[in-house]
Amino acid sequence: MLKKIGNLLRKIVVAFLFLYGLNYLVSSLHVYIPINFFTVGITTFLGLPGLASLIILFFIVK
Repeated sequence: MLKKIGNLLRKIVVAFLFLYGLNYLVSSLHVYIPINFFTVGITTFLGLPGLASLIILFFIVK
């Protein structure tokens, strides 16, 4: 049980760092994915494909 909670917390931290790193790297292109519970949740459970879908969604909505 404790191991599962630790893995989930690790995934959440990695998702947050992915979003932060993406925002830092592409800030000159004016691409900004907000860091909130929704985006961190998608990136946590879907990983890099989830992050790619958020980027695609940003360009569709924009």
